[in-house]
Amino acid sequence: MSREIRWGIVGPGRIADKVVQDFAHVEGARPVAAASRSLDRARAFADRHGLERAYGSYAEIIDDPDVDVLYVATTHAQHHAVALAALRAGKALLVEKSFTATTAGAAEVIGLARERGVFVMEAMWTRFMPAVVALRRLIDDGAIGEVRLVQAELGSLWEFDPSHRLFDPAVGGGALLDMGVYPLSFAQMLLGTPESLAVHGSTFPNGVDAEAGMLLRYAGGRSALLTTSLVYRLPGEARIAGTRGWIDVHPRFHQPDGFVLHREGADPETVEPGGLGWGYAHELIEVTECVRAGRTESAVMPLADTLAVQTLLGEAAEQLGVRHAEAPALG
Repeated sequence: MSREIRWGIVGPGRIADKVVQDFAHVEGARPVAAASRSLDRARAFADRHGLERAYGSYAEIIDDPDVDVLYVATTHAQHHAVALAALRAGKALLVEKSFTATTAGAAEVIGLARERGVFVMEAMWTRFMPAVVALRRLIDDGAIGEVRLVQAELGSLWEFDPSHRLFDPAVGGGALLDMGVYPLSFAQMLLGTPESLAVHGSTFPNGVDAEAGMLLRYAGGRSALLTTSLVYRLPGEARIAGTRGWIDVHPRFHQPDGFVLHREGADPETVEPGGLGWGYAHELIEVTECVRAGRTESAVMPLADTLAVQTLLGEAAEQLGVRHAEAPALG
């Protein structure tokens, strides 16, 4: 496929506003349509960003034959229904994190994508940022020896408001799905899937998770210590410790401009590769190139990794007594 890859935006919210601006840095791709459950909202988004079409339902953009890829930025619990309908229509997908609200939902989406041979990727932009690409290369080259420990944190202070999406169980509210996915995915990227997970935290009065401290245990004594919260602020730092040094990723680790490499017996080295736009361009480039090449998965953010992280999110929620659910299928 050599023609232009045309994108549709599903869920024109705050993040989508930034994502769509980064198409200016993506060769051979163009956003052409937006969809919301509110036609006025979709039209306002389309007008702001010069898109050709706006739809007042998700079904309409899925049925648009002139859209090749959908970027899904609805609330977590809606990802599952939108993704399934889009896959049945043959649309490639970039689905915001958390990928779905439940492990079973993620498995169903991934299973259908593989059955239909349609490209799907979780929008874990962190993996594609030049700083993270550089630190992974250094680790693979043995710069800090064997990775033994990953520490990562992401948290914000919010006043409890059951009407806000962050605290609404019906849309997948809570710290885990909104922010906990970042440290979990970061650890999974570096250490793989753990042998066990232990979680300690608390919930809000309506049962939504408020905070979580997570200990991931790996073979041979390796571990990850991860924290997420909606009830206190965290700087957003990460540290990767190895047998011959460590890497500090300063705030905020999930969207880093650079990092500091500490090799044993050497002065610290600051690495700052920079990036494009708001930082979303790198994942948009990956999806565009994969779709053009006819690939069904990304090698950088494979579906197996997405399912592994979603499984950990589900286990963490269960240990806290939190029950997530997917939204009903599209009508």
